[in-house]
Amino acid sequence: MERVLGIGGYFLRAADPAALMTWYRESLGLGTDEHGLWQQDRGPTVVATFEADTDYFGTRSQQSMLNFRVRDLDAMLAQLRAGGADVAEDVQEMAGVGRFGWVTDPEGNRIELWQPAG
Repeated sequence: MERVLGIGGYFLRAADPAALMTWYRESLGLGTDEHGLWQQDRGPTVVATFEADTDYFGTRSQQSMLNFRVRDLDAMLAQLRAGGADVAEDVQEMAGVGRFGWVTDPEGNRIELWQPAG
C-alpha cells in the first residue's frame, strides 16, 4: 500500500494574499521563499479529526486549523501581542503533549501554536 510521506502544503484563501503572507512571515517568522516553500524543522505532526460542531477552531465556518510547533510558547505569544495580533488569553497544557496557545490572523483564521512537551 502506498502512503503519504508528510504535509506537502497548506493553502489559505485570502482577500489580500500578499498581505496575509507578509503577516505570516513578519508575525510568526515563517521563513518561506518567493514560492511559499518552507523548510521546517524536524518534529511531530498531528493529524486529527473533530466533531462537526466543535468550537475549537474558532468560528464554525473555519473547516480546518493550522497548528505550528514553537520552541517557546510564552515568547511567541508575547511577540504576537507586541505586534498587535489577536491573541487568545488562555493557554492550555496537556500532560505529556505540551502547551497550546492561539492567534487569529488578519483574515480571521484561528491558528494553534504548540510547544511540545519535553
